[in-house]
Amino acid sequence: MERWGIEIAKEYFKFSAAHFLIFPDGSAERLHGHNYRVYVEVDAGLSEHGLVMDFIKVKPVVRELVDHLDEHWLVPGQHHELRIERPRAGVIEVHYREAFYAAPEEDVIVLPINNTSSENLATWLGHELRERLAERFPEVALDRLRVAVEETHGQRGVYEFVRD
Repeated sequence: MERWGIEIAKEYFKFSAAHFLIFPDGSAERLHGHNYRVYVEVDAGLSEHGLVMDFIKVKPVVRELVDHLDEHWLVPGQHHELRIERPRAGVIEVHYREAFYAAPEEDVIVLPINNTSSENLATWLGHELRERLAERFPEVALDRLRVAVEETHGQRGVYEFVRD
């Protein structure tokens, strides 16, 4: 069996964001930030022109996603104990056990994940990327998509989609 793919790791595939991780024992990190880097691999059949997909087409889609997350506080909207409230226009409150945070709503992104781990961020980015690539480039049938999110040098969470 033969496979073809492209790998993209551009310097500008990065975003800075605040978060806190909630551990299995219920404890949570202090609110802090990372300078995340994103890596993407796309596998698909070769086109009649010998391309899996033109790098020039993929890069802006990834860039849109990382730009969306950049300079925000990322909150896990599906954690079973975390509560999100909007007490008045323009303000978001996040409650986790005894911790309470308030921030301008425009600075917060509530993601459909249960924790802001690099694995979950990679999964969210992978799902969004798959959806956008399918929408914009329906002629490309992805065999595999791999997205890695590095929160610190040498430490990455990975999501991988493999077509059956």
